[in-house]
Amino acid sequence: MFKAIWQDTVLAESDETTIVEGNHYFPPESVAKQYLRPSDAHTVCSWKGVASYYDIVVADVVNEQAAWYYPNPKPEAAHIRDHVAFWKGVKVIA
Repeated sequence: MFKAIWQDTVLAESDETTIVEGNHYFPPESVAKQYLRPSDAHTVCSWKGVASYYDIVVADVVNEQAAWYYPNPKPEAAHIRDHVAFWKGVKVIA
């Protein structure tokens, strides 16, 4: 079981994640969306497409743009559509 944890809070939990470029992408149904707030931030990856970001909010503490996903990935990255990955201090443990 993989877990994404920040501020002693489980943000995502799944038996299966997809690892791309060293990042664990959690299936959308495994993510605790009550801790995610949409961000206006976007970045572009040459082979995955445009990433959208979430701020993580736990007990009024905000970790800006600490989660991302690809809502409309390029064909090469279709397998991670809407899967969520984390960084900025979020620990992924098995």
